[in-house]
Amino acid sequence: MKHNIILTKTGRSANGTIQLTGSKSECNRALIIEALSDGKVKVKNVSDAADAVLLAGILRKSKVESQKSKVESPEVVVGTDEVHEVEVIDENLSSSGYEPSTINHEPKTVNIGPAGTAMRFLTAYYGIGNEEVILTGSERMKQRPIGVLVDALRTLGAQIDYEEQEGYPPIKLKGSFEQQTRKISIKGNISSQYITALLLIAVKLPFGLELHIEGELTSRPYVEMTLAMLKEANILHTWEGNVISIPNQEFATTSLHIEPDWSAASYWYAIAALSDESELFLPGLTSYSLQGDSVITEIMANFGITSQFKDGGVHLTKEVKAIFRKIFDMKECPDLAQTVIVVCAALGHEATFTGLETLKIKETDRILALQIELAKIGVKLIEKGQVYKLDCSEKQLPQRMFVSTYHDHRMAMAFAPLAILIPELEIEDADVVEKSYPAFWTDLAKVGFNASPPTP
Repeated sequence: MKHNIILTKTGRSANGTIQLTGSKSECNRALIIEALSDGKVKVKNVSDAADAVLLAGILRKSKVESQKSKVESPEVVVGTDEVHEVEVIDENLSSSGYEPSTINHEPKTVNIGPAGTAMRFLTAYYGIGNEEVILTGSERMKQRPIGVLVDALRTLGAQIDYEEQEGYPPIKLKGSFEQQTRKISIKGNISSQYITALLLIAVKLPFGLELHIEGELTSRPYVEMTLAMLKEANILHTWEGNVISIPNQEFATTSLHIEPDWSAASYWYAIAALSDESELFLPGLTSYSLQGDSVITEIMANFGITSQFKDGGVHLTKEVKAIFRKIFDMKECPDLAQTVIVVCAALGHEATFTGLETLKIKETDRILALQIELAKIGVKLIEKGQVYKLDCSEKQLPQRMFVSTYHDHRMAMAFAPLAILIPELEIEDADVVEKSYPAFWTDLAKVGFNASPPTP
């Protein structure tokens, strides 16, 4: 049952300290690295985002089941006292006549709900494994394409079938991987999560991976984040031109510490931008973050937000200034798009946006969702090819507004700051924020927002 809230705000200032959860993007990558490392890598400051909690639980259960299978099948020689997660069968096991089908007779079903990152990462993880798995999700997940990644994994040697619609989940991963090649190509203008999924498993491939990226790379910072985290675990790579190579190699015994989430921080930048005055402190964030969304500091400088890195975090200060920047390229930070577009619309700033190509295949069609919701304040988001322009000529902030969230956590959080300007803001399905930022409404209360149930 959907849980709506009425969001109000006393005054137009926002001051306080907000401790953000760990980065969902970093955490999901780290959890896969931990699972592939045979226990050598440990994750610290695990995010409490629902997606990360779900992925951690699935991987933990796979580890337990893998251990149980080995106990029940003593004829299978693993060659180490460590418990191996689901991973590529190494050459020793293959040459000894080891057959995965002797362990698992029935495929298990893994339901990842609406967690897109988990779907992509687990497709690769189970794709090179020795378990037969059916990977499925929510109805929206069944509408989100997975074909590009499946094709790449099939080229590598994975046995994957579609259970319903060609190119979309659910999929069956047959658990009989045998590497056919180390060279594969993938388009650069699709979701970076496909690329990351392949890079994460590369180290477990007997012959390694040589990944050729075709055309311009979208969301490059996310790929750089993946490679940097692998490097922290002693996994080396080369990146020359459009080719990323990762040989088969061993993980180091280490810990990966998850930084607070810059995507979550973006909503506080939006709050500061819409406030008359604001002084906020976000502990744990650094100026040398692996997260591409840390570019929010540069974007929001256009709206008078100064970011000072000191005292072990970032201080946000609002200064009134004219806004001059007209074009925002969101290609490398698409998760910030809703936040920045809503801020521009609320301030009547008729900006132009590029790099929004991936927004239509997210939790919802975010372009359409933005167009519908912004129309409620008289603002149009006009699409011309791959360029989007705000028309604020008829902007009018109502006394009361209902915000539909479309099962999308970022729609709820991007529009929430409007409560600074709109006396009564009803947010549909408020619990949707649990996907990435469960404490969002609680944190808002710390700076003067009030979230209450609608009056019957």
